[in-house]
Order: sequence, then C-alpha cells, then structure tokens
Amino acid sequence: MEEPVRIDKYLWAVRLYKTRSLATDACRCGHVRLNGMPVKPSHEVHEGEVYELSIEQLHKVIEVKQLLNNRVGAKLVENYMIDRTPQEEYERIQMVRQYAFEKRDRGSGRPTKRERRDIEEFKYK
Repeated sequence: MEEPVRIDKYLWAVRLYKTRSLATDACRCGHVRLNGMPVKPSHEVHEGEVYELSIEQLHKVIEVKQLLNNRVGAKLVENYMIDRTPQEEYERIQMVRQYAFEKRDRGSGRPTKRERRDIEEFKYK
C-alpha cells in the first residue's frame, strides 16, 4: 500500500501550483474543495476523488487518477490526474484575457462616463 499524500503536495506535484507553499495557501483560503467543502492542506488524497480548484479566475475540476509524491514533468501529468474542467470555463477565461486591455482608437480621447461604465460592466460581470 502506498503512503498517504497530502493535497498540497499532490497539487504541487501535478503542476497546478508553482510552489508547494502556494498550494498550501490555496487550501487555507478555501480555494480547494472536495464535495463542496474546503479541505485543509494536510488532507489525504485518495484515487478517484474529484476536487474543485480556484486558480486566479479559472475554476478547475480535477479527478485523482494516481497518487505521487514527487513533482513530475508536464508531459507525465496526464498519468496522475484527469482534467474534468468544462470547455466553457476555458472559453470564458480566453474571453477575459482577450478583453483584459482596453484598446481605443488613437485620437478618440478619454472614454465618456457612459463608455467607462459599459467597459467596467463588461469586464467585471
């Protein structure tokens, strides 16, 4: 039987977080959930469990395929987890990134109050 793996270590090992401390902080802040409930960084991971993660603006859903203790290369990640994130979520993030910077025609001046409100409503809602 394999030794238990902590959730923060697993998330770091499958390259969802750049450092283990970032994964630990995400767990402490409630950005990692199992069955809708936040998990502590010391939570033991089991095969077949489905976790919901909030990484910046992306809401990711992953299933544990196999346990591991050490960080693996990016090409090997698919052996250890299944990405169950809906395609619509990736499309939403692509739209957000596409419109992250406002582009205005040169010489058009500053946006009016109405235009600024429309921009803010589009970006933040």
